[in-house]
Amino acid sequence: MAKTRPPYSPEFRRQIVDLVRAGRDPDDLAREFEPTAQSIRHWVTVADRRDGRREEKDDIVTPNERDELIRLRRENKQLRLERDILSRAAAWFARETGAVPSGSSNS
Repeated sequence: MAKTRPPYSPEFRRQIVDLVRAGRDPDDLAREFEPTAQSIRHWVTVADRRDGRREEKDDIVTPNERDELIRLRRENKQLRLERDILSRAAAWFARETGAVPSGSSNS
């Protein structure tokens, strides 16, 4: 079973962000303290946006939006497949009933 730890306190995160802003490397801080360098970079990015140091990007996709996008793409793929199957079946039934002549020539 994977170990889980309680989330880092806001004060701890703020101190780490301050160290990065003072010039410390996130990789060094990750080795010295417990959070990963990626987590530290994320904290800095969030703090920069909150403090107005970095502009919000309109094209940032939230995890909920990403999940919905994946679900919708999967559903869209399934619907296209079903449409193609129905289209082929309709064409086959039309040929079988004589509603559409077989072959592609108009003669």
